[in-house]
Amino acid sequence: MSMSVNTKSSEKPTTVTAKVKSTSGNLKQYMMLLMLVIIIAMFQLLTGGKLLMPMNVSNIIFQNAYVVILAIGMLMCILSGGNIDLSVGSVVAFVCACAGTFIITWKWNPYASMLLCLGIAIVIGVWQGFWIAYVRIPAFIVTLAGMLLFRGLTLVMLNGMTLAPFPPAFLGFSTGFLPDFFSKINPFALNNATSLVVGVLLSVGFCVHQVITYANRKRKGYATDSILALALKLVIISAVLVALFYTLGRSRGIPTVLITLGILLLAYSFITSSTVMGRHLYALGGNEKAARLSGVKTKWLLFLAYVNMAFLAGVAGLVFAARLNSASPQAGQSFEMDAIAACYIGGASAYGGIGTVGGALIGALIMGVLNNGMSIMGIDSNWQQVIKGLVLLAAVAFDVISKQRLLAEPIERVKHKLGLSRAV
Repeated sequence: MSMSVNTKSSEKPTTVTAKVKSTSGNLKQYMMLLMLVIIIAMFQLLTGGKLLMPMNVSNIIFQNAYVVILAIGMLMCILSGGNIDLSVGSVVAFVCACAGTFIITWKWNPYASMLLCLGIAIVIGVWQGFWIAYVRIPAFIVTLAGMLLFRGLTLVMLNGMTLAPFPPAFLGFSTGFLPDFFSKINPFALNNATSLVVGVLLSVGFCVHQVITYANRKRKGYATDSILALALKLVIISAVLVALFYTLGRSRGIPTVLITLGILLLAYSFITSSTVMGRHLYALGGNEKAARLSGVKTKWLLFLAYVNMAFLAGVAGLVFAARLNSASPQAGQSFEMDAIAACYIGGASAYGGIGTVGGALIGALIMGVLNNGMSIMGIDSNWQQVIKGLVLLAAVAFDVISKQRLLAEPIERVKHKLGLSRAV
């Protein structure tokens, strides 16, 4: 009898802790999603319906593609222990300068030049990752030095000049649109029916994946949302997907950069949620010493996080250069701030070990809609900075305060809230 009591008492706190963490994480994620919906609805009203016009929706995607890409990479750094990379804006500028020099000045093949630029970005990541992971210089110092170093190299390479224009083969990487493969089957008279077909397929695939995941978690005894919450989530997100791609179909269709974003989002979501490396990354951010004692290669993971960040900064640099159709010495200014803000607004913890790729996407969209909506309204850029700063502070304060309240709440009260309080 005593063995039975001891077993229950040892298992209950673990179950309660898991459910509390799941509840807290889901609450914050849903709160950020709700905030995004409210912001979109507010600017839709304040701009007289201009925010969600088909051309402007495409414009929001083009304007914020680099923020989403950088936010994905920044999330990996934050997950590794609350670290940030201050050099990404300068790395973006340096990659832009390399692309402009190779393609415009030296007339090299655009595709070979793009691969070379990505290789240069990886070398930058190896350089910074080595000092951070193996020499153990604080990431803040290394990336601050990188911010100065690569901005200076950009100015030296461009010699104060702006290189333009890029050839069409390079521009298609970021500014093109997916062709319409269903032009003859178009009951809604859209400019691009393929966009609607893709939206429907994505929503169906999302629902199937979520239902299978829910069933697997339920079967294994993991904490899950209620059936009602799952159904509500599926309906809302599916409706948003179909509406988004329908709106794009009323314009020129799916931007090619959106395909790049989709591939990156799916790949990194899978890595963080369904691989050993992803679980180890969360463990590293939760407690580095405990992770190392458990056999996690903490130095190697930290190294990879910064190599990955530099690689994605290279991708963002190519996307941004194609978007502007030029390589400018001023490229990448404050990009690191946008990426960091997107992660924290999207639910990443300032202490590391908590955050999702989906949350980073939501944070980037909040920043993008704020920028676009305020620009349409003609709000001064100085006030835009003030508003974005307050939004970032509110998001981080919400994270810190909610975590403090959770840690301070007695375990018996937590059990009572979760319906687990019973006599042993």
